[in-house]
Amino acid sequence: MSLQTYKKIALVFPGQGSQSIGMLANVAVKFPLIKEMYDRASVILNYDLWELITVGPIEQLNQTMYTQPALLVGEVAMWCILREKLTHNPIFFCGHSLGEYSALVCAEALKLDDAIKLVAERGRLMQQAVGAGQGGMAAIIGLSDDQVSAICEQEAVQGEVLEPANYNAIGQIVISGTIAAVEKAIIRAKASGAKVAKLLPVSVPSHCSLMKPAAQKLSEYLNSIYIKTPSAAVINNADVCIYKNIDDIRDGLIKQLYNPVKWVETIQFLFNNGVDCLIECGPGKVLAGLNKRIVDNLPTISGEQLLLQE
Repeated sequence: MSLQTYKKIALVFPGQGSQSIGMLANVAVKFPLIKEMYDRASVILNYDLWELITVGPIEQLNQTMYTQPALLVGEVAMWCILREKLTHNPIFFCGHSLGEYSALVCAEALKLDDAIKLVAERGRLMQQAVGAGQGGMAAIIGLSDDQVSAICEQEAVQGEVLEPANYNAIGQIVISGTIAAVEKAIIRAKASGAKVAKLLPVSVPSHCSLMKPAAQKLSEYLNSIYIKTPSAAVINNADVCIYKNIDDIRDGLIKQLYNPVKWVETIQFLFNNGVDCLIECGPGKVLAGLNKRIVDNLPTISGEQLLLQE
């Protein structure tokens, strides 16, 4: 798996859903920096993050307030190792939802310690915004964007909330909202011919208007965080634009909480701007699977595999 033939590389950082017990364990055996960075985060967070990702319990790891720092630290640690091995620098950094925070750290816009505190607070505020069991998310595969939007409109009645949350791939959309509306939408999607329509095991309904209270509080917290202009181009989730300045970054991170993740447009943007290879900088291969369904001839290489093959 050689990167020598590729001239324009982009780093893509996964979001929630890529976590698992034992993630990055093989890489950590080879590169002690991985555990060192988790230990550093544990001091900041005041709990043992390394033990959580290696031992569990998975129910705790899957709670967004724990998932977010767990993924952020692993992704940044991987980049710290990978960057020493690349022959030329990536021209774009971008991340799926939470992964955007990793992209901003790796592009030197955020300090890691600040970002750890920031995503922990982001997760806490998201968890706090909607009561347990009141919200949900569902994956719908096999329907068009317009069909899914129409289903959301049909079920968002009588005070219910239901909106497209993640445009993950062509014909693969995640919806988010109040649990009653999500469950009705699953039934309607199946009746409309969806290949898959199922609830996702998440603890909060991300990327919908239910997150606006969390966004308002996160905005206040963001004002206390030092941010500088990125050293490389970082693409935001909400508008699929390159961040131009610090105010843009703050605005983008707030909008991201209650607007859909435009991953399809992001990958198309990278391809249309000459990128010929993506590196998934994080555990697993979730983004590789999505990216192939968006632009078939734009390869996504696993950062884990790059590190383990040496």
